[in-house]
Amino acid sequence: MPRPQPSLRTPANQLAHASLDHLREAAARWLRLPDDFGRPKRHRLFGPTVTFWLFLAQVLSPDGSCRETVTRFLAQLFRQAEKTASPNTSAYCQARAKLKTGELRQAARQLADRVEERGENWRWRGRRVRVADGSGLSMPDTPPNQKRWPQSSRAKPGCGFPVMRVVGLFGLATGALIDFADGALAVSERTLLRSLWPLLEIGDVLLADRGFCSFADFYILARRGVDSVMRKDARRLNASVIKRLGKNDRIVEWLKTGVRPDWLDERSWRELPERLWVREVKVEVENPGFRTRIIWIVTTLLDHRAYPAGALARLYQRRWQVEIYFRDIKITMGMDVLRCKTPAMVEKEVWMRVIAYNLIRGLMAEAAAKHGERPERMSFKGTVAALRQWAPVMAQAAGDDDAGLGCYAAFLYYLAKDKTRSRPGRVEPRARKRRPKNYQLLNKPRSKFKENEHRNHYRKA
Repeated sequence: MPRPQPSLRTPANQLAHASLDHLREAAARWLRLPDDFGRPKRHRLFGPTVTFWLFLAQVLSPDGSCRETVTRFLAQLFRQAEKTASPNTSAYCQARAKLKTGELRQAARQLADRVEERGENWRWRGRRVRVADGSGLSMPDTPPNQKRWPQSSRAKPGCGFPVMRVVGLFGLATGALIDFADGALAVSERTLLRSLWPLLEIGDVLLADRGFCSFADFYILARRGVDSVMRKDARRLNASVIKRLGKNDRIVEWLKTGVRPDWLDERSWRELPERLWVREVKVEVENPGFRTRIIWIVTTLLDHRAYPAGALARLYQRRWQVEIYFRDIKITMGMDVLRCKTPAMVEKEVWMRVIAYNLIRGLMAEAAAKHGERPERMSFKGTVAALRQWAPVMAQAAGDDDAGLGCYAAFLYYLAKDKTRSRPGRVEPRARKRRPKNYQLLNKPRSKFKENEHRNHYRKA
């Protein structure tokens, strides 16, 4: 039986930790729900607004179970109104299912826009940079989930899990998740990113890996007023040098291939020019641990005076931040393996975790702006832990305006001072030291699987 956390050993601390008012007070500066949220028809114990805050508290909780969430709510209910209710989680789960995905998505988008307003001070050469990348999310192996997001074709029936392929569009300055597109594994990441193009505005810079680099994408984005900075696709060989801007810096001419992409109709394909000028910058990587020693960066930013080669190299190096963003939202926020068993609830769970993630990013951006720091130097996991511990303190000081402002200022101060260490050139192998349990691998459906009675003698085939 695991030992309880030190802050939860007494009943008084449990009730203080359970209050939804704590979370509302901490998030009120960033997250505001409309008055008609959910439009309830009658008074219920788990109304739409209460259910939303309970759901948010659930995804922020280390345990993340419905049982613990309902238990905390009942403790708060008894403390405030001396009322009791059934500890069964069925009513809460039904209330979660009634939340509308569209309203959750709208709340997440509005929160992301509010966070991005804080990023005006951290623009790259006066330009707003959006960084995109793809990842995958796993979920329970149920027939509805398998139908919506089928498992990998390499997995045996009954042995795999549904996988949702997602492409996220982040703000590089703050790390906020602007929006994401999802699909099955058969849908390419480039196709998913194109569905997010309407979110890009004139003057934006799109930063991405070579998987999103193509002739048609570069031209269409440039026509919309969006510049691209990506790693060169190794298959792009039909380029001739037009002008040399300096050492390892040149303007080249791309030729349109004779094969039309499936996503582009015949008329749009004919409208594309036969040639496109882009800029290529060669970067030699000297940091230990990098697999690639030479990287070619391709961009539509042709002005080498306004955008020097060194600035482009440093910008592309920051592309790695999107990997950190996905790590924070998947590992720290627990979105790597989802819990819900139907596609509708999976979508709601994902959007609630996005709301929680953007809320943390908003607090980090506010603390960084107030204390002269940069958000990428601050600890995301430390901010999540600080929110859990400071929320009850801020709620207690909410009645006094001066005390409340002072408490929130102290909270932001500690967020800004909890910085990650700068370790340039550090190399850590992707390997685990602790060995897993010596259980057999489920390589057959459970109905056909035969367990080895002597698991200590089991050896992987």
